[in-house]
Amino acid sequence: MDRQLANIPLFTGLEEHELSVIYKGAMVKRFPRNTIVIHEGDDSDSLFLILDGRVKVFLTSEKGREVILNTQSTGEYFGELALLDDLPRSASVITVESSQFCVISKAAFQGVLIGHPRIALKVIKNLTQRVRALTDNVKNLALLDVYGRVARTLLSIAVECEGEEGKMVVEPKPTHQDLGKMVGASREMVTRIMKDLVVGGYVHVEHERIVIHQKLPRSW
Repeated sequence: MDRQLANIPLFTGLEEHELSVIYKGAMVKRFPRNTIVIHEGDDSDSLFLILDGRVKVFLTSEKGREVILNTQSTGEYFGELALLDDLPRSASVITVESSQFCVISKAAFQGVLIGHPRIALKVIKNLTQRVRALTDNVKNLALLDVYGRVARTLLSIAVECEGEEGKMVVEPKPTHQDLGKMVGASREMVTRIMKDLVVGGYVHVEHERIVIHQKLPRSW
């Protein structure tokens, strides 16, 4: 388990004995597919590390409109703000598939920070980097056009194809509706953009993934 904790960005730079201190206060929980793990507005008291599975992080407007903030999978985490403040959950999280989590409570984590100042300093540094990344996402959402937001989102969730230099793959493939919720656009607009990218030879779509063949154009 310590090795899995080491892969979590929040704990980047922590030594093995420091990770062991954190793990001592953790619990392991499993949730079936399509289960709400946390609700927007609920009291917050735990950090969730994804040991296995995939989740969707989303907001719901007063009119019931859903906006997807992110999708996360094995090795990622959510709910970290719950360990440092007393505000309600800022978003909801639902499992996309059966998922297992390492759950660290606020009380246990704050005990670690109080007793181990070096761990506290490293965690603060990692949280700062996470905030900077979120700030960049908000800036791009505000300044880029719909095509720019779609292209940036695809590249941000793509990984390099093994043995195929220059190719990137998005797997599992998000639906056009989900991609639209991630960039603040309609499903129809995303469908139109994806069709243009396919016709232009920039990407091709397979059953479970999107393959990006070359650098996407900066504008359309």
